[in-house]
Amino acid sequence: MDKPPGFPFSLNSAVDALLKKEFDFHRANGSKHPLMETYGIDAVPFDHPSLDVWRENFKGVEVRHEATGFIVTGAVDDLWLDAEGRVIVVDYKATSKDGEVNLDAEWQDGYKRQMEVYQWLIQGNGFEVSPVGYFVYCNGKKDRKAFDAKLEFDVKVIAYEGDYSWVEGTLLDMKRCLDGDLPDYDSTCDYCIYRKAAIELEVLTAPQKSRTSKKPAVSKPSAGTLF
Repeated sequence: MDKPPGFPFSLNSAVDALLKKEFDFHRANGSKHPLMETYGIDAVPFDHPSLDVWRENFKGVEVRHEATGFIVTGAVDDLWLDAEGRVIVVDYKATSKDGEVNLDAEWQDGYKRQMEVYQWLIQGNGFEVSPVGYFVYCNGKKDRKAFDAKLEFDVKVIAYEGDYSWVEGTLLDMKRCLDGDLPDYDSTCDYCIYRKAAIELEVLTAPQKSRTSKKPAVSKPSAGTLF
């Protein structure tokens, strides 16, 4: 049984699509986007024949990790090229909150790890990667007098210096986990809780004969159990 799907972020996807169109215009012209000028970023959108694949979900930038045999992929939002010829990883984010957006919240550590994985993937494809990536963060304005069939945003570019040295060790740890005993049920794991509840429901709703004939083989699911 698959994991429960995540919530669709349709408005975020729309913002991503429009930003890509903007940057693609400057990519085609070899020019700087105004945001680069505003923030003093000496770069232009990176033009590469594989960019459309690298930005496509379920395809993305791909690296085969020789030590584990894993194929690691990730779909980037954008790539820029700095004056030194290094590729800059760029991630688009959209929200609507009071005050300026930042990367200070603990849950936003996931954003940083995401960018570092992208940096690891890009360098794994033979490119020199800038240690500094950028988040183009769009914050929907809620102080307008009326909706008027449009949503306005403040756009902020946030620099982040990544360190993807952790990726190699994490992949090796994942391989050891998969080759060994899988982790036990963890009450802090949303998927563990879901699978435990699903198994209990399956037992309750199973035909009377199967319920009384044999105890289910899996009474306590592990974090990586396949169903």
